[in-house]
Amino acid sequence: MAIVSRKVSDLSGQDGADHEFATVVVRQHPELDQPKALDVLAAEVEGFKEIGDLVVLEVSLPTGHTKNVAMKLADFNKLAPDMAKVLNEARGTRGRVPGTRVGNGNG
Repeated sequence: MAIVSRKVSDLSGQDGADHEFATVVVRQHPELDQPKALDVLAAEVEGFKEIGDLVVLEVSLPTGHTKNVAMKLADFNKLAPDMAKVLNEARGTRGRVPGTRVGNGNG
C-alpha cells in the first residue's frame, strides 16, 4: 500500500504538482473577518484582473459610521481639478496642522 498526496486548487478542484501552485491571500472581503489563504494553480492566477493603481480611503460619516473605500487612482483624481495640490495642502492625520507654529504665542 502507498500513501499518495495530491494538491488540489481551491478554485477549480484541479490537481497538480506542488511547483504548479501559488498561494493567494484574501486580505479583505465583505464576508470575512480575517485573511484566508487559497491554494490555486499558477495558470488560474492569470485570470485575476488587476484594476490598476488604487487609492484606499477611510470615510468617517457624521453619523459616526466609518467605512473603507477602494477606488481607482484615475477616478479619485477626477474628484478635484488639481488633486495633487489638494493632497499636498491637506492636513496630516498626526501632528500639527500645516502652517502652525510650536509655542504658546508669547513673543
